[in-house]
Amino acid sequence: MRWTNAVLTTLETLRLRLEPFDETHFAGLLVLNSDPLIMQFLGDGSPATQTEVLESIDTAKARWERFGFSWWSFISRQSGEIIGAGCVQHIENEAGNPVEVGWRLKRDHWGQGYATEAAQAMIGFAFDQLALPAVYATTHPSNERSINVMKRLGMRSVGLQPYYGTLAATYVLERA
Repeated sequence: MRWTNAVLTTLETLRLRLEPFDETHFAGLLVLNSDPLIMQFLGDGSPATQTEVLESIDTAKARWERFGFSWWSFISRQSGEIIGAGCVQHIENEAGNPVEVGWRLKRDHWGQGYATEAAQAMIGFAFDQLALPAVYATTHPSNERSINVMKRLGMRSVGLQPYYGTLAATYVLERA
């Protein structure tokens, strides 16, 4: 499956505005991605550097152009602050792999339903705009917070799958 002629899509929920990554989000994304506790289950677990955050913005913009989906910044509609980030992307960023939804939040916003709220919007985008038959989610098997979000979203476990250099807890939600 290939998507082209991207239209950058902003999503809105009750409490959040999800905006495709751009340079204006740099400071907020740097705060988010440089927190070691937030990053512990992502990539090699290291906090991101300024250069890596800038590169992630450029990469996300290129994927929006190529596929019509990528990363969003989660912006509080109340404060205007970036409180998280999430994506619709190919697992391992390999175009032949299934499409997954993912998220991360600033610690002071954990446990308040923001991840579920944002993920529901991103899954709606994947089903309604991209017409995907299913959306996956992956995480480290000990990331109980994310696994609980996956369950709240109605996703079902498909076990441990070899993604991102490890055996990842993998869940799927099929379009009704």
